[in-house]
Amino acid sequence: MLNAWLYIGLFTLVAAALPAIAIFLAGLLAPKKPNPIKNATYECGVETVGPAWTQLRVQYYLFALAFLIFDVESVLLFPWAVAYQQLPLFAIVEAVIFLAILVGGLFYAWRKGALNWQ
Repeated sequence: MLNAWLYIGLFTLVAAALPAIAIFLAGLLAPKKPNPIKNATYECGVETVGPAWTQLRVQYYLFALAFLIFDVESVLLFPWAVAYQQLPLFAIVEAVIFLAILVGGLFYAWRKGALNWQ
């Protein structure tokens, strides 16, 4: 039993040490020659006009979040589509329930106005 905990402790130590070592080496080896051109705000080759930080409406974030959720969940349907011929009825019912939950979430977001791009 002690051997198993030793293995877990060693794994945790290595998992914490590897990123720490990489960050330390990057800070140690990175070139440090700052100048005004390198420190300037850069956006697609065009100099910024006005403040670089602007406040966006919350609806943009909600729209992006809804897109991300439905995009990822639609990717989860791909294995069902590939193995459709071999699936038992129980798996088909699960897929229909999954799609019903997705459609319910879509109608909820639509009703709350999260999909309005104004």
